[in-house]
Amino acid sequence: MSTTSMAKGTALPTSLPWSGLLALSTAAFTAVLTELLPAGLLPRMAPALAVSEAQVGFLVTAYAVASFAGAIPLTVLLRGLPRRPVLIGTLAGFAGSNAVVALSSSYGLTFAARVVAGLMGGTLWAMLVGYAARMVPAVRRGRAIAIVLAGITLALSLGVPAGTALAEALGWRTAFGALAGLAVFLVGWVWWRVPGFPGEPPGAGLPPQRVAALPGVPAVLSVTLLLLLGHQVMYTYVAPFATHAGFGRTGLVLLVFGAATVAGIWVTGVLVDRRLRATLLGALALCTAVMLALGLRAGTPAVLLASVALWGVAFGGAPTLIQTALVDASGPAHADVATSLQATVYNAGIAAGSLTGGLALERLGAGALPWTALPLVAGAFVTVGLGRAHAFPAVRRRT
Repeated sequence: MSTTSMAKGTALPTSLPWSGLLALSTAAFTAVLTELLPAGLLPRMAPALAVSEAQVGFLVTAYAVASFAGAIPLTVLLRGLPRRPVLIGTLAGFAGSNAVVALSSSYGLTFAARVVAGLMGGTLWAMLVGYAARMVPAVRRGRAIAIVLAGITLALSLGVPAGTALAEALGWRTAFGALAGLAVFLVGWVWWRVPGFPGEPPGAGLPPQRVAALPGVPAVLSVTLLLLLGHQVMYTYVAPFATHAGFGRTGLVLLVFGAATVAGIWVTGVLVDRRLRATLLGALALCTAVMLALGLRAGTPAVLLASVALWGVAFGGAPTLIQTALVDASGPAHADVATSLQATVYNAGIAAGSLTGGLALERLGAGALPWTALPLVAGAFVTVGLGRAHAFPAVRRRT
């Protein structure tokens, strides 16, 4: 379907469809909160499910693995169906799985519900960016994607702390019940305000391996992998690094990072449609400089906190910039498959970055973490610099 028409052939609005985009952003918020909330509730959930805290931690792992494994096959399986019913079905799946977690006293049933939630997450992440891109003219695509992905930032900076506080006040089951209720509310919101789009005709869509080979797509996926590797090396082990630097207030470090990501995504929303390449190069250069500063001068508290703030600004906007570049390279018609590939690469980067950082911490100490991350982030910067022809052109495609 052309990006210059809606499902019924009417012209796309020149202004942003705020209500629909905010519905998609809230869906992203719900997915992230569903994934991460158990991590903050281990001591409360373990006795109720009669398992250890480590086994409750596996509920987060189950979600991540199911999301990783299901993103591509489910996207391919569902790509021929009308988009809005698929989105609503995914949100209904979140509502049901969170309701089961809220009511269940069986670890096995809770684990199964988390697997279902992960499959819904993999499907949702493959849809959101492409959906946003199809709702607006090409000249507004980057800002629309920034609005949708802001739900991730708000979930990390506000949603997880708020959910944990709600669980402390009213119980962890209430927190999951509230998430189920939010998903039910979203079903109605999406049905009312998000436009419907047709699925792909049989045989019209490219298989994942051909989408992955489209000009520019491999470079964008490479940048995704390199950036997530470098980011996770540091972010996963920010607590031992802060202690190594003589600054034991990890909570303050994370607060500074979270607040800065909000600023980063706002700046990105302003610049992405006009200066995508330059903004992404600036963000990656800033990430590279931050790793260098942390390696050299993290022992100075002002340098540590300023570096973390700049890191948050740079990383907060990077996913929007990279996903906009991916939709530009693949075209909105192939965006669902392209973003399912990126979701798989994204999760692989998280897992491999955490592993790499753990090995560096164990063998070389916390001081080696920024030096381990530095060449990975710098590699992402170089890849963007070399990808001028197709992946990150100076003048964006308007198709």
